[in-house]
Amino acid sequence: MKVFISGASGLVGGNCYRYFKEKGWNVIGSHLSYPLDYTVLFDTLNPKKKENFDLEAFSPDYILHCGALTWVDYCEDHEEESYQKTVQSTKNLIGIAERTGAKLIFISTDYVFDGANGPYDELHDVNPISIYGRHKLKGEELSLASNPENLSIRITNVYGREARNKNFIMRLVDNINKGEEMELKLPFDQYATPVNAYDIARSLYLLISDNKSGIYNIASTDYVNRVQLAQKILQYFPSDKVKIVPVSTETINPPADRPLQGGLKTGKFLSEYSDFEFTNVDDFLNDLKTEL
Repeated sequence: MKVFISGASGLVGGNCYRYFKEKGWNVIGSHLSYPLDYTVLFDTLNPKKKENFDLEAFSPDYILHCGALTWVDYCEDHEEESYQKTVQSTKNLIGIAERTGAKLIFISTDYVFDGANGPYDELHDVNPISIYGRHKLKGEELSLASNPENLSIRITNVYGREARNKNFIMRLVDNINKGEEMELKLPFDQYATPVNAYDIARSLYLLISDNKSGIYNIASTDYVNRVQLAQKILQYFPSDKVKIVPVSTETINPPADRPLQGGLKTGKFLSEYSDFEFTNVDDFLNDLKTEL
């Protein structure tokens, strides 16, 4: 299997790159602004840039698009930049996929829902309430409209090992280990289904291997708010220098609205892969504590 991964220096892309390589696939991972020793340059906004990796010559079976602007509040105040990095980049990769005969895998989110009554399955009506959510939904729709054999997975609150440790769990653990004093004002009313990026890679390996198409939710068994997630981390990495202050989303008043009762149901995926076992936050933190 030949797979090209845009954004392979990030959390999801990096885990997919490593797992697919372990499985013996021919994988090329790209970066835009953060190169790693295994990535090549490919600018999804300027696919004809002469410095780019020659993606069309590589002629992949699948293009996994992990690159996007995921800073939700920033997207709200920079709509055009959000559109370019999430929607236009997808359009550009759709064009390459059509010319090479590749199938495109789009990484979507539970932010395509309004959060009024989640967690959600794949058939629930979408209703994004932020620029980020609207642009993610647009990318998902464009991809599936361009080729019914394309695949879109919806994920949220991703954590795991990555080069920059930017995800919430790893960032907090790093700060705790540095002995830094912190007061974290976290929303007690935003619920989601955190998922390990490694499990996303394992799931995608199965979906790709079986030539699946359409929309799949990928989520684990945890359903927690941010306060509960931080408290869970402190159970494994205690620190008297970290103070958690529960607040409402209304009090925080972020630029972008959040789906409060968000999260995803994985009944569709698990009905097709009944032997698959998702790990959870406790599994990850326990392993991490053993390693550190």
